[in-house]
Amino acid sequence: MAKNYLLSFRYPWQSLKELKEFICIAGEDLNKKEYNNIAKGVWIHRTATVAKSAQICPPCIIGAETQVRHCAYIRGSVLIGKDCVIGNSTEIKNSILFDGVQVPHYNYIGDSILGYKAHLGAGAVTSNVKSDKSEVCLNIDGDIIHTEMKKFGAIIGDESEIGCGSVLNPGTIIGRNTTVYPLVSVRGTRDSNCIVKSQSVSVIKVRKD
Repeated sequence: MAKNYLLSFRYPWQSLKELKEFICIAGEDLNKKEYNNIAKGVWIHRTATVAKSAQICPPCIIGAETQVRHCAYIRGSVLIGKDCVIGNSTEIKNSILFDGVQVPHYNYIGDSILGYKAHLGAGAVTSNVKSDKSEVCLNIDGDIIHTEMKKFGAIIGDESEIGCGSVLNPGTIIGRNTTVYPLVSVRGTRDSNCIVKSQSVSVIKVRKD
């Protein structure tokens, strides 16, 4: 559902500014036989399961077979794909979660995009605001890119693993199939197929054929 929407922007983080409006429009076009419109601006697929203790604020779309578990807090402007796990006490706002994403235990996801089957270990969070509340800028190959956003968390590539207790600082980009060790504070850009052992140490993954 997010593919064509994201393709309409030069940079993926630009989509977060207009995500609320997109979800409201997309929700009205959903198949009413497949999605329940449980409240104004909230659409949940009939095969998804949502704990009674979870709180879901509009606008929000939750895809097929997704689990929203005990005390999850979805604060609005959230697009969640199919086969996802939104776990115990996890909080999400203004974010896109592609199919198969798992944020199962005490995670915070704010102003972020999580790729296909991305997984966050217990307590891993995306920090979306700098301590001085200034604009989040990206340094990509030495080029400084101004996002014109004061709130921007992380973009996490397909099938990447973020270790327990790790912090992805504002504007962090994690490539596909990259693993971040537990308890690591990461900022900046990390390539695909890497292991991030610390802020200053990353190694290429060795293929096991």
